[in-house]
Amino acid sequence: MTDSTRANGGLRRAVVVGGGVAGPTVAMFLRRLGLATTVLEARSEAAGDEGAFLGLAPNGLQVLAELGLGAEIQARGAVCQGMRFTNARGRCIGVIDHRDHAQRFGAQMVMIRRAELHRSLMTAAGERGADCRFGARLVALDERPGEVVARLESGEQLAADVLLGCDGLRSRVRALTLPDAPAPAYTGLCDLGGFARCPGAPLEPGWTVMTFGRRAFFGAFAAPGGEVWWFHNTGARETMQVADPEQRRASILALHAGDPGWIADVVRATPTLLGPWALHDIMTLPRWHAGRVCLLGDAAHATSPSAGQGASLALEDALVLARCLRDAEAPQAAFARFEQERRGRVEAVVRQARKNGDGKAPAGPVAAWFRDRMLPLFLRLGAAAQARTFAHRVEWSPRAE
Repeated sequence: MTDSTRANGGLRRAVVVGGGVAGPTVAMFLRRLGLATTVLEARSEAAGDEGAFLGLAPNGLQVLAELGLGAEIQARGAVCQGMRFTNARGRCIGVIDHRDHAQRFGAQMVMIRRAELHRSLMTAAGERGADCRFGARLVALDERPGEVVARLESGEQLAADVLLGCDGLRSRVRALTLPDAPAPAYTGLCDLGGFARCPGAPLEPGWTVMTFGRRAFFGAFAAPGGEVWWFHNTGARETMQVADPEQRRASILALHAGDPGWIADVVRATPTLLGPWALHDIMTLPRWHAGRVCLLGDAAHATSPSAGQGASLALEDALVLARCLRDAEAPQAAFARFEQERRGRVEAVVRQARKNGDGKAPAGPVAAWFRDRMLPLFLRLGAAAQARTFAHRVEWSPRAE
């Protein structure tokens, strides 16, 4: 089914590079406008179990609701009731309560496995008529009068009126289109995680516990059904160079020695460790588009997980860019309008995520004493900023002026 208002500028064909969050979502909105849309994902369909889990905030969930996917995605994840922060001795030093967010923002944050979200969105895009291809690796781009051509590793060439780069932090589209763009910056943190069954862990279902350990940061979400979804952040880059999974597990356990004992129990109970990943972000790019090519999501403004907004910002981007293409007379005008509308918001979130990540660094005794006493104040300020982010709404119906 197509929208009553189709894209201006005579657009008929679109190529979307990237099958994560932004890619299939923008493809669904383009199909609503009647564009023949192809989604290219470099990884094979069988490789869809990458990554750990993420949070979908109310501002992102409202985009999924616009597509009629809100209830389905929520059913595939679990509602987060809030976050409790503890120190290395296990004492609670602060709380952020989400239980009134459905009334305040229209939805509560949903925790979901990353692979499950990607599969669900790609499936939904295919059901709406997008040509979703796995194992389709982009190697080159050519601009011709009135079109852009994607050249694939297989030798196939796909011509389109617009090409959208939704291929993440290490975007191939960005490298080809904006070769002078700054490289992603290392935030100083590495990330590992996993899924475990640990009945003895003192975790309340639906709540996330964030622990400022003596030498590393640990987060755990108690999913309904008894599974624990967890992540571990450390600034020790040597963790990235440990190839043997059991040596890596031993490294995590050593970093949490002296922290609450349930952390070690969860790590030991995890069948497969996920990661490690060095966390990077993109604080700003000089521009997001060139010619008939535009970047969105992490390809344009990658944020570390420390703000819990990466996926939700990508969802917002998808709706806004499709709306701009619907309402502008030419792709270049649509891309300029999109960047103008989005840049300030997303770069503020990237900065906040970097600040949040800095707070995870190990603290000495004096700094830890100060943090434990000041955290309730910092959380109140953070909750106010979070509320402004969660309350943000991008609408499909109004015309982009």
